[in-house]
Amino acid sequence: MPSLREYKLFISHAWRYNQDYNRLVQFLRDAPCFEFHNLSVPSHAGIDADDTDELKKLLRNQMRPADAFLVIGGMYAAHSNWIDFEINFSKYIGRPIIGIYPWGSERMPRVIQDAADVIVGWSTKSIVEAIRAFALTDGW
Repeated sequence: MPSLREYKLFISHAWRYNQDYNRLVQFLRDAPCFEFHNLSVPSHAGIDADDTDELKKLLRNQMRPADAFLVIGGMYAAHSNWIDFEINFSKYIGRPIIGIYPWGSERMPRVIQDAADVIVGWSTKSIVEAIRAFALTDGW
């Protein structure tokens, strides 16, 4: 049997609301026949930078290898300069953006609606299917 492809994923999220992030990572870990490398910056392992410019540079380097960019669409995302920065950089480097409705939510910030290549519901199946359909291929 051939080995599974390992997707390199950057998951944008607000540290203040990291429960959805943690649940999403667990969804992906538990998905059958799915392998991924998490390029995200979780709150417990932040980037050590001296100033905002250095932080942006290091964050861009962290994001650059991603095959896809996932963004959890909580309404807090509409007011986050860092999520805006991550979305804009992802678009700039041509990475597909997968918007994910948070658990129990039917609302999605306009910034994510406008940027996303696809928006999916809060289920392992729909998220994994979107990653498989939209992630960059290995040859890119």
